[in-house]
Amino acid sequence: MADAIFSSLPTTIFEEMSGLARELGALNLGQGFPDDPGPEAIRAKAADAVLNGYNQYPPMVGLPELRQAVAAHYAGAQGLDLDWASEVTITSGATEALAATFLGLIEPGDEVVVFQPVYDAYLPLIRRAGGTPKLLRLSPPHWRFDRAMLEAAFSDRTRFVVLNNPINPAGVVLPPEDLALLAEFCVRHDVTAVCDEVWEQVVFGGAVHRPLMAFPGMRGRTVKIGSAGKMFGLTGWKVGFLMAAPELSRTLARAHQFLTFTTPPNLQTAVAFGLETGADWFTAMPRTLERSRDRLAESLRREGFVVLPGQGTYFLNLDLPASGVEEADRAFALRAVREAGVASIPVSALYEETPVTTILRLCFAKRDEVLDAAVGRLAKARELSRAD
Repeated sequence: MADAIFSSLPTTIFEEMSGLARELGALNLGQGFPDDPGPEAIRAKAADAVLNGYNQYPPMVGLPELRQAVAAHYAGAQGLDLDWASEVTITSGATEALAATFLGLIEPGDEVVVFQPVYDAYLPLIRRAGGTPKLLRLSPPHWRFDRAMLEAAFSDRTRFVVLNNPINPAGVVLPPEDLALLAEFCVRHDVTAVCDEVWEQVVFGGAVHRPLMAFPGMRGRTVKIGSAGKMFGLTGWKVGFLMAAPELSRTLARAHQFLTFTTPPNLQTAVAFGLETGADWFTAMPRTLERSRDRLAESLRREGFVVLPGQGTYFLNLDLPASGVEEADRAFALRAVREAGVASIPVSALYEETPVTTILRLCFAKRDEVLDAAVGRLAKARELSRAD
């Protein structure tokens, strides 16, 4: 039965680990949300819009002021020429944008290339739409694909490819040569790319995020998804951006209207304000997070843990065997939260086939004292694992 697609699914690893953290009073370095409350001016704008603004149904595709701000932001930040009136739809978060895309575009039997590790919403939504996922396995420490991998995955049956870049949980910002290679395969096989780019503003050092939409042949065959929650550290707001050429956008908007229909107008107003005035935030925010990443990485190394490189997102990954942990990632993650009081994410949970079982994901978008305490607790969990 079709209903089994959802009814048989387990609780997501994010809810499982966050639930254990709440139940046990553990530090939560599992689910990806920051301790910081987000930019005060944007929050104040949302509050003012509730008290003094319009609180009835906004337009289904989003407030014009926000759609205009989204188009202007991407023109300045990524050189994209988006028509706000025909190519931008506002959704209730990036996950709803993904649902509208998959349900609106996929026809039964369509083959969809998906890279593992994979955000847990992708596969159930693709299958609910009638698609057949074709899974491609990325591996540490580099988490990259090559021509041979794409040759094995793409065929005449391929209709879509789903790309998360920057990659969660890997923390990799894909280089232009990888993106050009993927664009080549999309054009050759007449494939539409669904690009989950919610971490596009959270990149560090010399890394530069480049949208797949900007590559030759991709402008009319790319669905680009962004997230105000990730841009501004306001993950509970659930304001997403869904962008595509006009013909694709019309289909996506029709799917969106029967999912959430719209998104709270005060949050839309506040996000538009943030995009219009947020130049300083977009400069300072990555630097602050990079400092937290470095603090956590250095503390872990002092304790003898081996940390994989990270160019973006909120996440840092531990190589467990290299760090002296013989347990698989899920077993060690459960030990760490139950016996040492720190929650994390075992990366194996983000694979459906042939999982990598040696990597533990940690969220570093936390206060210094939380990060420092978490390192000591992870060291304790390692000692407990060695004692057993």
